[in-house]
Amino acid sequence: MSGERIYLYDSTLRDGAQTRGVDFTAADKAAIARELDRLGIDYIEGGWPGANQTDDAFFGDLPRMQRARISAFGMTRRSGRSAENDPGLSAVLNAPVQAVCLVGKSWDFQATVALGVDLDENLRMVSDSIGHAARVKAEAMFDAEHFFDGYKANPDYALACVRAAYQAGARWVVLCDTNGGTLPHEIEDIVSHVATIVPGERLGIHCHDDTGNAVANSLAAVRAGVRQIQGTLNGLGERCGNANLVTLLPTLMLKMGYTTGVDEAGLAHLTSVSRAFDERMNRAPNIHAPYVGAAAFAHKGGLHASAVLKDPRAYEHIRPEQVGNQRHVLVSDQAGRANLLARLAEIGIEVDPSDPRLPTLLEQVKANEHMGYAYDGAEASLELLARRALGEVPEYFRLLSFRVIDERRYNARGELVTLSEATIKISVGGVPVMAVAEGNGPVNALDTALRRAIAQTYQPVRDMRLVDYKVRIMSAPDGTGTDAVTRVVIESADTAGDHWSTVGVSANVVNASYEALADGITWRLYRAGGSVQAAAEVAAANSVA
Repeated sequence: MSGERIYLYDSTLRDGAQTRGVDFTAADKAAIARELDRLGIDYIEGGWPGANQTDDAFFGDLPRMQRARISAFGMTRRSGRSAENDPGLSAVLNAPVQAVCLVGKSWDFQATVALGVDLDENLRMVSDSIGHAARVKAEAMFDAEHFFDGYKANPDYALACVRAAYQAGARWVVLCDTNGGTLPHEIEDIVSHVATIVPGERLGIHCHDDTGNAVANSLAAVRAGVRQIQGTLNGLGERCGNANLVTLLPTLMLKMGYTTGVDEAGLAHLTSVSRAFDERMNRAPNIHAPYVGAAAFAHKGGLHASAVLKDPRAYEHIRPEQVGNQRHVLVSDQAGRANLLARLAEIGIEVDPSDPRLPTLLEQVKANEHMGYAYDGAEASLELLARRALGEVPEYFRLLSFRVIDERRYNARGELVTLSEATIKISVGGVPVMAVAEGNGPVNALDTALRRAIAQTYQPVRDMRLVDYKVRIMSAPDGTGTDAVTRVVIESADTAGDHWSTVGVSANVVNASYEALADGITWRLYRAGGSVQAAAEVAAANSVA
């Protein structure tokens, strides 16, 4: 290929939210959107304004984007209403975004049976809605739902639907394999025909994975002319999922020679983005995932390992570093060292490869990950671990003890109430400080008490807040669940809009939470340049007062 531009449209925040067991918060959506923007995705579908409180909260406080356009999703006007006087459509068009994507029927069966409208009215619904959207927004897109099933049943009508959207001003007409039952050779044949009616630079593809062909179908559509691909992170989506953008990205760029909004540096972050997303969702990453899985470049001893040590091309189709992954060869630890150096460089820590402290740090990282720590979704904790090993992080405070009390009882009115109270003792510059706080659960109480104990000494703590809290139960050594290891990942933020994540691991969920909370505060103080000596003087003055 000649480097033609392919535009990437991520629908994780809407289609991905329909995945069984996945429930995004507004904070989740904002954090994921920022990661996608940093990666270089062109469009991020934020959700459906007016559909639920989470989507309303997201669109009510949109994260700042550097490159991506956030898109609002909705449906064409209802039958019997004008596009200008349809409440559902108005909610979508009133969202503070530049792009909207409206879904409409392109299968005659769906129009007459699911919607209960005649075929001419369905065409008018498409044309009126897209035309109105194109007049009020910078970009209007049309998702031709069930297009491929519709084409097989009645090609003339399916083509009439996409033609109506295109002529009404749609920037992108997106052909949807909604039921996921179409095969790659069918996709390529059908899209080739559609491209004679709607130019390829105005066509998109949206595939579901019900036959395991969503990625292959998307690539077949690109071969036939489409220039926008819709998909999700790690293939999330209802039923069997959507086309996996994490797999599509390197295939498009490294195998087919296309250009995307993701550059080489962004592609090198792909593995960390994929794994951090799984960590946020409390899902174990698929170790066998193409490109980004932990086993994608793993070689056991014997013929393969011997050949890879001589030349990795013997058993690797790309260099793992191109997608931010690493080679695992059991007979050598050099790949681990190189990977750690790369990860440290990403967070701004330059270490001489010959630094005698590096092997100790590498072994500490490996030992921690064996215990259950995961740093792909907790970069602040990784940075602190590295800087502590290099002697760069002061001890801003030292935990002396904490105690958390939970009470569950009925009050005088017979109402069930639960209360949590935390008492914490810390030392700041040798000066003991104690604080007590109540909270909405033990972790909230502990967080409040810890920051209360520190806030008088360290001003930067006052403008930080906990915005997300994730718990994952890891397998216990004996296979039981009650004494399993718990991993806690906490996301913190400050009033400047900076976000950072930290991790704690323990058999006790409250202790794991304390580790993550303490790391979050320490990272904030380090970045703020807090002075331990000055803090000790303040603490001493406060204790006298």
